[in-house]
Amino acid sequence: MTTKPILIAGGGIGGLSAALGLAGKGFDVVVFEKASKFGEIGAGIQLGPNAFHAFDYLGVGDWAREKAVYVDYLRLMDAVDGELILDIPLDAAFRERFGNPYAVVHRGDLHGVLLKGCEESPHIKLQVSSEVVSYQQDGAGVRVQLANGKTHDGVALIGADGLRSHVRAQLVGDGAPRVSGHSTFRAVIPTEKMPEDLRWNAAALWAGPKCHIVHYPLSGWKYFNLVVTTHDDAPEAVTGQPVARDEVRRHFTHISEKIRRVIETGDDWKLWVLCDRDPIDTWVEGHVALLGDAAHPTLQYYAQGACMALEDSVCLSHLLDRHRDDLHAGLVAYQEARVVRTARVQLGSRAIGDHVNHPEGVHARVRNEILRSYSVEDCYDRIDWLYGHHGLSGLEG
Repeated sequence: MTTKPILIAGGGIGGLSAALGLAGKGFDVVVFEKASKFGEIGAGIQLGPNAFHAFDYLGVGDWAREKAVYVDYLRLMDAVDGELILDIPLDAAFRERFGNPYAVVHRGDLHGVLLKGCEESPHIKLQVSSEVVSYQQDGAGVRVQLANGKTHDGVALIGADGLRSHVRAQLVGDGAPRVSGHSTFRAVIPTEKMPEDLRWNAAALWAGPKCHIVHYPLSGWKYFNLVVTTHDDAPEAVTGQPVARDEVRRHFTHISEKIRRVIETGDDWKLWVLCDRDPIDTWVEGHVALLGDAAHPTLQYYAQGACMALEDSVCLSHLLDRHRDDLHAGLVAYQEARVVRTARVQLGSRAIGDHVNHPEGVHARVRNEILRSYSVEDCYDRIDWLYGHHGLSGLEG
């Protein structure tokens, strides 16, 4: 057993899940979070079966299942004519095919589950107001420099510090994230404010010309999560900026009134301009590696950002355990196991936005014809690569 801990930059979903995975293998871990307390910004997260595989591996599966809302369908609607395009049932047949359910959860609830697991582990130390800004390393390990001037030593460093990662900036040096030009407005409303005819137990997506709207229930049906997105060519990144309802409304005048009604229910809209990065195949330098959004930030259209970070954590902890005597080799093996899968999610998310969520005219009619021709089994076959695999896929032997 090493005497120095593994250091983790970032106390979000990726950082905490990595800490849980490594602690479960007996590694001592220190998590550095730049905020003054641990928490998550945002509202809902969709969780595919691959996320539940990770929860079980990390030892928090029961807690996660208690917080989740289990939806009956993945539902795709045409936002122009208000008609159904596709329903993918998430019933017993889905669970049997993929080994776990599909669910939605409040981001804060999920983060709380991971935080509770970390707080109860004797192998994990949590530090707030501790932003990792740089690192140095030699053959013996890594030293991190914090924004507060302090330094800490460890045997390895995992950069789980998000889209604008300091660790990535030093390791990769690829500059600012790519601004997608897609603006997303988010709100959470009490269930009683949701139009009654749209209170579906589904993760519903209404696809329209250069826009889409997502809604689903949260927190034991106390709330509905609303996410409305427009491809408005926004030029600069924005994170959680409060906006008036009129600002949201003006982007969606061209779609069916049936779904536009949900915009009128939100009182506390906030704006994000979505960013991602091009895939890379260099996540590792010596005893330093990237994880989650620091490694492979993606657009939201596969609803897999958090799930990929969870899978990363499972894979990382498994391979560092396998390579205890050579952590660099373990980090390289982790990188090679994850690069192609996460790049497929990154590139596929862009394509989903272009060809499913935002097409118009004949392009949209082609989408509708193709997707309406799918049987349930066709749908399951087309998502098997995503939901039928997890962080240990191909590594169990």
